[in-house]
Amino acid sequence: MYSARSLTIVCVLIMAAGQSCKLAEKKNDKSDSLALRQNIPPSPVLSPEESLKKMHVVNGFTVKLVAAEPLVTAPVALNFDEQGRIWVLEMQDFMPDTLGTGEDKPSGKIVILSDRDGDGVMDERKVFLDSLVLPRALCLIENGILVAEPPKLWYYEIQNDKPVKKTLVDSAYAEGGNVEHQPNGLFRDLDNWIYNAKSAKRYRKMGDHWLVEKTHFRGQWGISADDQGRLYYNSNEVNLEGDFFSPGLGATNKHQQEVAGYDERIVRDNRVYPARPTPGVNRGYMEGILDDSLRLVNFTAACSPLIYTSTLFGKAFYGNAFVAEPAGNLIKRDILIDHGYSTNGEEAYVKEEFLASEDERFRPVSLYNAPGGALYIVDMYRGILQHKTYLTPYLKSEIRKRELTKPLSCGRIYKVVPLDAKEETIHFTEDNSQLVELLKNPNGWVRNKAQQLLVDRKDKRVAPALRDLLRNTENPLSVIHALWTMEGLAVLRSADLLPLLKQNDWTIRMQALTVLPSVVDRGNYRQFLQVLLEMINNNDTLAAPYISYLAHSFESLNPAATQQLLLTLAKKYPGNRYVADGIISNLENRESDFYKEALSLSADSSILINKRLKKLMADIAEAKNNSNLKALAEEFPKGFALFHAVCQTCHGVDGNGVNGLAPPLNSSNWVQGDKDKLISIVLYGLSGPIKVAGKEYKAPQVSGEMPGIGTNKDFSDEDIAQVLSFIRGSWSNRAGKIKAGDVVNIRKILKDRQKSFTEEELNKSK
Repeated sequence: MYSARSLTIVCVLIMAAGQSCKLAEKKNDKSDSLALRQNIPPSPVLSPEESLKKMHVVNGFTVKLVAAEPLVTAPVALNFDEQGRIWVLEMQDFMPDTLGTGEDKPSGKIVILSDRDGDGVMDERKVFLDSLVLPRALCLIENGILVAEPPKLWYYEIQNDKPVKKTLVDSAYAEGGNVEHQPNGLFRDLDNWIYNAKSAKRYRKMGDHWLVEKTHFRGQWGISADDQGRLYYNSNEVNLEGDFFSPGLGATNKHQQEVAGYDERIVRDNRVYPARPTPGVNRGYMEGILDDSLRLVNFTAACSPLIYTSTLFGKAFYGNAFVAEPAGNLIKRDILIDHGYSTNGEEAYVKEEFLASEDERFRPVSLYNAPGGALYIVDMYRGILQHKTYLTPYLKSEIRKRELTKPLSCGRIYKVVPLDAKEETIHFTEDNSQLVELLKNPNGWVRNKAQQLLVDRKDKRVAPALRDLLRNTENPLSVIHALWTMEGLAVLRSADLLPLLKQNDWTIRMQALTVLPSVVDRGNYRQFLQVLLEMINNNDTLAAPYISYLAHSFESLNPAATQQLLLTLAKKYPGNRYVADGIISNLENRESDFYKEALSLSADSSILINKRLKKLMADIAEAKNNSNLKALAEEFPKGFALFHAVCQTCHGVDGNGVNGLAPPLNSSNWVQGDKDKLISIVLYGLSGPIKVAGKEYKAPQVSGEMPGIGTNKDFSDEDIAQVLSFIRGSWSNRAGKIKAGDVVNIRKILKDRQKSFTEEELNKSK
C-alpha cells in the first residue's frame, strides 16, 4: 500500500475522464503531509515555452506550439475548416473554485483561430459565439455548426463568421448526468452520420431537417474512426475500445443489451509510464495504483483516442491509435492489427510513451488529425479539474493549500510533427472537381474533408466523376470515399453497388454491404438478396455478420424471404457469436418465434444461436416484471432526479450497468441487502473488486472505484435517502425504503471516515 505517501499529494483528476479522486488519510498522521510533500516536484504554472521543455517525445519527433493564452483559454475540443482555421470550444466556466461557484454563468465560447502570416502559429482570435454554459462539443457541417450546450444540441447557421440562425436539433442531447458524464464528440464519420461518445444517438442533416437515430452506446470522452469508418473510444481505465463492424448496423433490437462486435476491447494492456510522480490520481492510496516512484501504473483517465490516418509520420504510424491520459500527463501510442472480424492492438513502446510531460498541469484532453498531417493536442492546462460532485474535504484542503485552482485563464494547442518533415498544404477551392480528385489523397483528413464538402455543397453534377472513381478498384480508399459521397448526395444506384459486392478486396465489399440499405427498394431487393445468398453459399465468412445485420433492410419488402435469409445464416453459422447477435438484432418482438424455428434446425439448446436467444428471452421476461418506474419517480422525485444526474451515467438508465464504468444496480445484493452498507457505499464510495449477484467486477471491466457523494453539499440527506429508495424499488429490485434519518445515523457513526470502502470491510461489518 502507498497510503502514507499519497496523503501528501494533491488529488488531481481530469474532467474528460469523469473520475473522482480519494486519498486515504490515517486518522493521526495528518502532519506527515507537510514533510513528505517536499519529495514531490512542485507544479508551478509554466509558460508555453517552459512547458514545451518539460515534454519528452520519442526520437524523430518534435512538439510545436500552435496557440496559447490569451489567444485561447480552457480549450476542450476543436474542428478545422477548409481554410485551415481552427474552431475551438472553450469551457471557461468549469469549476471556478472548489464549490463550483459561478459554474452556471454563461462564459463558454467558440472562437476561430487563424494563422495570418503562415508560420504555423495562430495569431488571430475571433469570437464566433459566446455566453455558453459548459459547452462540450462542436461540429462544422454545411453552412453551419453543431454546438452541444447541455442539455441541448443546437445548430447555428453561419454568415461572415457570425451565427445568424439557431435551430434546436435535440432537446435531450445531454439529458441527465453531471458535467463529467455527458455526451460529447460530435464526430462526423465516413457514413455521413455524426456519432458521439457517452451516447447512444447519432445525427444527420437532411435538407432543413435533422434525423436522430438510436445507435450503440459508446465510450466516455472522445471518439475517432479508422479508414473504414469503424469507431474507436474508451473509458477511464481502458486503453482502447471499439467496433469490429460499421457503426450504423446492429442497433435495431431494443431488447439487446450487448451486440457482439461492438464495444469490444481493442488493446488490453493498460500500463502507462509517466515522466514524473503522479500520486494525485484517483485511488492513489491503494496498492497497485502507484509504483515505488509514485508514478501511475495503469490508465485512470484515458480519453480521446485518435486513429492516425496520415502519411506524414511514415507508414509504420498509419492506422495507429493515440490515447490521451491527462491524469498522467502523457499520450500513448498503440499499434492495431486486423484479424478476420476482429481488431486488436498492443503498446508501441516498452516502458516508454509517445509523449510524456513533467508539467503536472499539462492536460491533453483531446487529440485530432489535421490538414497537414500533424497530430494536434488540446491542452486544457489546469492544476485541478475535479468536479464538485465528487470533491472530498481532503481534496478541497489540498487545493486550497497549494493554490491549484488558479489560474483559470490558461490553455494551449500543440502539434506533433516529425523532425525535418514538411506538412502538406491543401487549398480547397470552389471547384468541386478538385474535391473529387482529393478523394484520392493519402491524408485521411483531406479525404474526409473533401467528402464532407462535396456532400455539403449538394452538387450532383459530380456524379459521373465519382462513378469513374468507383471503377478504379486498385485504389480502395478512393472507391470507398466516392461510394459514401454518392450516398450523401443521393445519387448512388443499385447498378453502382452490385459490382462492388463482388470485389475481391474485402474493404470494398465491406463498404458496399454497409451502404446497401440506402439503395435497396422494392424494385431491386431481389437482386441484392440473390447476391447475399451467393456470398453465404460461397463461404464469405467475413461478409456473414454484415449480411445478418442487413436482413433488417428487407423485412418490410419481403418478410418471408428475410426470415429464410436469417434461418440460412443460423444453419450455416450456428456457433458464430457475431452472426448470432446480428440475426437477433433483426428480431425485436419476434425472438420467441424465431427461437422455435431455430430449434427445428437443431434441437441442441447449447448451440450458440439458441443460447443467445434463450438468454435474451429470459431478459425480456424479467424486464416485463420490473417495477413501475413512473410511480417510483413520482414517489421519490428528488431521488429520481439524483439518479439521472449522477447514478445512471455509470450504472445505466436501466440499472444494468455500463461496460467499463460500473456494475449493475438491478438485482444487486448490495442494493437489496443491508441498507446501512448501501448508505455507507453511497456516502463514502466503494473500491473494487466487488461481487454483484455472484459475479465479480473489477477494473478495467468497470471503474476501480465508485466515488461517494456524502461530502457534496448539493445533496441533502433527504436526497440521498430518496435515490436509494428509488433504486431499491426499481427494475427487479424489491427492498424497503430508506429514510433521511437512516442516512444521518450512518454519518454519525462514520463521521471520521475519509476513504472509500472495500468489499472485505463491508462483509466484516454487521
